[in-house]
Amino acid sequence: MKELNPSLPLEQIQSEMTALKSQIQVLEQERAALTINNDVITHENDSPFAIVEAYRRQARENAQLFAELKGIEDAIAALDLQLQYKKTELARLPRRLQQINQEQQLEAAKEVAQVHAERINQIAGELATEIRLLKACADELSPLYWQVYYKPFITGFKTISVPYVRSDGAVWTIVNRIV
Repeated sequence: MKELNPSLPLEQIQSEMTALKSQIQVLEQERAALTINNDVITHENDSPFAIVEAYRRQARENAQLFAELKGIEDAIAALDLQLQYKKTELARLPRRLQQINQEQQLEAAKEVAQVHAERINQIAGELATEIRLLKACADELSPLYWQVYYKPFITGFKTISVPYVRSDGAVWTIVNRIV
């Protein structure tokens, strides 16, 4: 039996099921038409052995008819199996469509998050550059500032950090990079 194909549209599966049901109905009508005048006549008092023998005798006498009936019954069984398969496929389809929809929503959200992460990293780079420029300015001004005001111009440069978003492909992490 082939694998379930969740990409088949709902309408296509339903039309295939309708076609299978229609073909089964045609075969059942054909089988009924062939058996109308060919029922084995048995009596209530017949033994099981006599009933079996009556059916065997009729099968031998009408071999072509019984071969055709057997073919029709085999075809009905095969079509019935396909119909059951389609019903299973139809039952699984809504779950698979929901899963596909969730995957699409997730991908769209990841693309939006990627834009924000890239922007954060860009801003973090710009901020790190500005902090370094401010530190250079402070390093230049600090000796003079100490002489005039007796205190430092700016403190805390050893612990300045900026956020940075990184990913290993599956998990994104926001880390703080010390500038």
